[in-house]
Amino acid sequence: MTGFFHMVDGGERIQAEGEFFNHSSYGRQFRMNSYQISEPDSKDSILKYLSSGVIKGIRAGLAERIVKKFGEDTFRIMGEEPERLQEVKGISLKKAGEIGEEFAAKAGMRRAILFLQKYGIGNVLGVRIYKCYGERLYTVISENPYRMTEEVRGVGFRTADEIAQKAGIERHSDYRIRSGILYCLSLSLNDGNVYLPEEEFLGKAAALLTVEEADVKSQLDNLCMERRVIRKQKGEEIRIYPANFYRMESQCARMLRDLDLEENVSEEEALSDIRQIELSSDLSLDEAQREAVVGAIRHGIFLMTGGPGTGKTTTIRVLLQYFLSKGMDVMLSAPTGRAAKRMSESAGMEARTIHRMLEVSGEAIDDENSAESDSGGSMAFGRNSENPLETDVVIVDEMSMVDIRLFYSLLSAIQAGTKLVMVGDSHQLPSVGPGSVLKDLIQSACFHMVSLKKIFRQAEESDIVMNAHAVLQGTGLRLDNKSRDFFFLNRANAEEIIEGIIYLVSKKLPPYVKATPYEIQVLTPMRKGTLGVDSLNEKLQAALNPSSKGKREISFKKGILREGDKIMQIRNNYRQEWEQTVPGDPLRVSGTGVFNGDLGVVVSINPEGASVRVQFDDGRESIYGTGELSDLDLAYAITIHKSQGSEYPAVVMPLLTGPELLMNRNLLYTGITRAKKCVTIIGSRNTVYQMVGNTTEQKRYTGLSDKLKELCGGIMPEDRETEEY
Repeated sequence: MTGFFHMVDGGERIQAEGEFFNHSSYGRQFRMNSYQISEPDSKDSILKYLSSGVIKGIRAGLAERIVKKFGEDTFRIMGEEPERLQEVKGISLKKAGEIGEEFAAKAGMRRAILFLQKYGIGNVLGVRIYKCYGERLYTVISENPYRMTEEVRGVGFRTADEIAQKAGIERHSDYRIRSGILYCLSLSLNDGNVYLPEEEFLGKAAALLTVEEADVKSQLDNLCMERRVIRKQKGEEIRIYPANFYRMESQCARMLRDLDLEENVSEEEALSDIRQIELSSDLSLDEAQREAVVGAIRHGIFLMTGGPGTGKTTTIRVLLQYFLSKGMDVMLSAPTGRAAKRMSESAGMEARTIHRMLEVSGEAIDDENSAESDSGGSMAFGRNSENPLETDVVIVDEMSMVDIRLFYSLLSAIQAGTKLVMVGDSHQLPSVGPGSVLKDLIQSACFHMVSLKKIFRQAEESDIVMNAHAVLQGTGLRLDNKSRDFFFLNRANAEEIIEGIIYLVSKKLPPYVKATPYEIQVLTPMRKGTLGVDSLNEKLQAALNPSSKGKREISFKKGILREGDKIMQIRNNYRQEWEQTVPGDPLRVSGTGVFNGDLGVVVSINPEGASVRVQFDDGRESIYGTGELSDLDLAYAITIHKSQGSEYPAVVMPLLTGPELLMNRNLLYTGITRAKKCVTIIGSRNTVYQMVGNTTEQKRYTGLSDKLKELCGGIMPEDRETEEY
């Protein structure tokens, strides 16, 4: 029988539900989906249970004496009359009391887990709930299970709502509506919004809860009075914010204003230094690039944007040399490990992820503005307002990927007098997390910015670069296959596309771009469907890393993980431990924190311990137990959104059909610009052209731009945000 079993001890009887299947190496097996535990009730099963060491202080010999003395009445004695254990040789009164307490605790947890199973709660979450409430959990379940959404990590509104329904709690319960309001706001955060217009919010919350809008508004008023939700008037629009995200935006605006100090350096002086660097480095900047370097030198906050081939990398290199020549300390960073690696290679200096630069840890924090991580834990950074970064300049690349939570943490760690240079491509997809930081900064027009637009001669030789810009301009793509780095394969159905993808990744492209099949990335717009991530990963795993007798594997929620599999971390886990071997250093470096988008390979599996060892692209190794495996996903194919900040030798994109809101110009542009040496689109020519012409994007409700405009001045009083009570 295979699966993850928690709280199962020797001597217990379990009843499992699942299905039989034939494993290619191990033969007939039973895959468990759910199970229930029955307490030991015979002398033999009681003896086996106690001998397993589950009760602290009882070993095999003592267990045998206890069962010999009390037989099938053993558990009743231990639970109701533990003092009678003194009748067994080797047990004192004190030890009898300790055994009784341990047994009661085990029995209490077991009883709670069996009780919670009736509500569809699994063992891992059940243990967490019991540890939070102890014997009070029965009262919590019967009176207000919705409080668990705020007090127990892993319990969301839907889980609490199912429990409440089974417990007979009314649909119009105040607790339910309040919890539903907070849940609805959390869903909007998942969609990238920082707030929702009140009218839209009331409609969504009422539909979610199947109650009247008036019922929602009544509880919304109460949550606003408690300052857990913020209601703001902006012109004719009323905005509903989660309180911590409203404060994050407000404080980000204030911190940016405080950092935007003007440097006492003349433009002529700066240009003279820049020309010296150009001569000594054999580099040549155009007028816009020089303007960008001067802007970054003279201002505390500076933005530089531009697409591929427009010279952002060269500009950063000159800027870096200028700061270093003045004896200034500089830190380079990017949102993801792959983006930081690219920045290191191009700049010739170490770049770190923003999380690493801020010294992330898995410790909980109480800052009211902190945001929970995807795994439920709070972000804690060693670098913050009380312990700021010790540097003169921070340069951040791939700013389009930075969400408002990470931006708040970054700004909190930068003290006045430190320069912040932000570089990005405003045409890339927005961040996965809430907010639209780069676009808001640009739209505010509060800071000095240069947009690089000239495509340099070397970049003009690349059809990847030229087609990317053609997509932005809406002029269409060259799909005539006369290119050396951009190809289109016309295929009419999903089966032909899948067959083509497997051939390209496994045989055709590796020798062409001088890379391994694992370095070639399949990018698809969707997760679901025949050409979605889930389906393609199953097919590619079978083709690139098939099952074999000497290759260990393990079941997890999304299928099978096998030694040698290409995987991705799909959520931030600030508590995940890792180790890394540094060349030339005999000691292994260790730390915590693995982040959404990190790619790696499964190097070994321990089926008995149900653990998986993963080595990430940057050399870090981490062991995943049963509780962390849900953080992993196969990564032979990933969504285009997940590819942001990364670069691959070759990219294969299946484009056949998809929802109009998703299949747009920005998505196609982002996918194309992920490739370094070769792009292959396989699918429908009409779909590609439709994406070029589709400029619709899902609207994000964010307020950072408005808050910056207010702080910069020039906003009429009637346009300012005003708070309603």
